[in-house]
Amino acid sequence: MDEIVLRSIAKWPDVPDVFGWLALDRRGEWRLRSPASGAFERIGNAALRGFIARNYAHDDRGRWFFQNGPQRVFVRLAYTPLVARLEAGGALVDQCGRTFGAPSGAWIDDEGSLVLAGRLGAALLDDRDLERYADAMAQPVESLPRIARTEVAARFDFNPDPAP
Repeated sequence: MDEIVLRSIAKWPDVPDVFGWLALDRRGEWRLRSPASGAFERIGNAALRGFIARNYAHDDRGRWFFQNGPQRVFVRLAYTPLVARLEAGGALVDQCGRTFGAPSGAWIDDEGSLVLAGRLGAALLDDRDLERYADAMAQPVESLPRIARTEVAARFDFNPDPAP
């Protein structure tokens, strides 16, 4: 986490948590709830996206959050807490720009999405990279084990929609 965030936590330890304000979509885009419409809108500001990415973590209850200074802003997940992308050289990175590494497991869900297990947690492969990733795999995608989308959060121990 950013040093300024760590200092603010120490200075103001009892700031209330925020729920229902920030979301992560299936393509790894951060979305903010619009006060006017209530809809989640993509965050276009690169500096803000970077700040969220550097300060994204999870607690021991499987709730993922953005540490915004002394305040935890819990994230509503469209699917998994991480979204993996395939870089030009074939390396996987998550939506925060961190190296995902070689997956320790891969599953196809009932929607045809690819779920990966890694040292950072569970990731959905960005659907735009599915064909390239499948071409590079040592085995056919069809031979991967199946998982129901409704079982992913429990299997990988995360809460997709934290509430107070």
